[in-house]
Amino acid sequence: MRCASNLDVHPLQNVRKLLLGACAGIAAGYAAIRLVQAADQWTRPTYASEKDPLAYSRLRRSLSLADTARSTAAFVAFAYGPLGDIADDAAGKLPRWAAPAALTGAAALGAALLELPVSYVEDYTLERHYGLTDQSQTDWVAEYVKSAAISTGITAVLGMLFGFAVRRAPQRWPLLATIGVFPLFVAGNIIVPLYLMPLFNKFDPVTGALEDRIRNLAARYGVGNADILRMDMSKQTRKANAFVTGIGHTHRIVLGDTLIGNFPENETIFVVAHELGHYVKKDTRRLIALGEVLALVLFSIANGGIPQKTREQLRSRPLLIARLYALMLVATQVLRPLLFAFSRSREWAADRFAIEATKDPAAGVSAFRRLRDQNLADDDPPAWYEFFFASHPSLKARIAVLERLEGTGT
Repeated sequence: MRCASNLDVHPLQNVRKLLLGACAGIAAGYAAIRLVQAADQWTRPTYASEKDPLAYSRLRRSLSLADTARSTAAFVAFAYGPLGDIADDAAGKLPRWAAPAALTGAAALGAALLELPVSYVEDYTLERHYGLTDQSQTDWVAEYVKSAAISTGITAVLGMLFGFAVRRAPQRWPLLATIGVFPLFVAGNIIVPLYLMPLFNKFDPVTGALEDRIRNLAARYGVGNADILRMDMSKQTRKANAFVTGIGHTHRIVLGDTLIGNFPENETIFVVAHELGHYVKKDTRRLIALGEVLALVLFSIANGGIPQKTREQLRSRPLLIARLYALMLVATQVLRPLLFAFSRSREWAADRFAIEATKDPAAGVSAFRRLRDQNLADDDPPAWYEFFFASHPSLKARIAVLERLEGTGT
């Protein structure tokens, strides 16, 4: 009977080892290739070539697929492979409350080191090749190191809190952790705009005639006191952008200097009206509510994905946190279409708000076209890519709606 049992188990173990080895090999091999490329490109800096939106968008789509697959594979290999066991043994020598922080922090730092050559090639030199950034190599590296340090610290703290919940409430932790992430979501929306983003960029109030028009527009919707700021986005990129960040009295509507300096005022006002729509419609609160639902779903999936006997065996070991996170990472890929569908719906709502607020769809048409040209944006991505990866509707579809309204004189 024992021999028969071994015959049943060993093939499954071999398949598991094979899959984990493949995941680790893909992640390590990809990073090694990028390391060689990064070393070569560091000594031979990239200069802007002719702008090719189609080539740029195709490459970006390919990189999105590759990055999603390899990052997921890498963490699964870490959580279930020998490296995770080694990290677990090392962290286990620390006090029980500190062990999860040590393991998750080390994993975040290791991932940042592994990603450094990848990000240099795919985010820095690629953008330089297509003329989308003027940032120097040393400035890019300095920002990467700063970002990695902040991310490692935050990950370690969250790992400690997560480990406490799992250890103290092994059956009820998904519900308790969901309740616990709410104040973290709120705090994050306050801390990020006020304290973290200024570590990378300078924010100044928008002034002059543009400020007057924006204030008058915002005042019509009872938010004339919103912070409307200019960000020195040109420090990192030539792409134009604007966004809303924060919550409550910390809400900020942020315009990149790359937008203000290159767009006519009527187009800028339309873009501001779009961002104002997110503010007025309280999209930040909607995202927090969605985050709460998503957290409960992911926590429950992860908890159910590990047999109870295994959870009990690993209950006091930080490796359990890594495995739970690995399962959540895989589940997130499955839920990706729903999350992006929600995001696209809010972008459509913000477009409708901008149309109503400005009564100027023609400005929206020209603004979106200018965004497309300046950012080398893919205005008509394949349907499958938009379904799985796009947080915004295609520019082509958005422009078409505005053109129809323009034709009707709306």
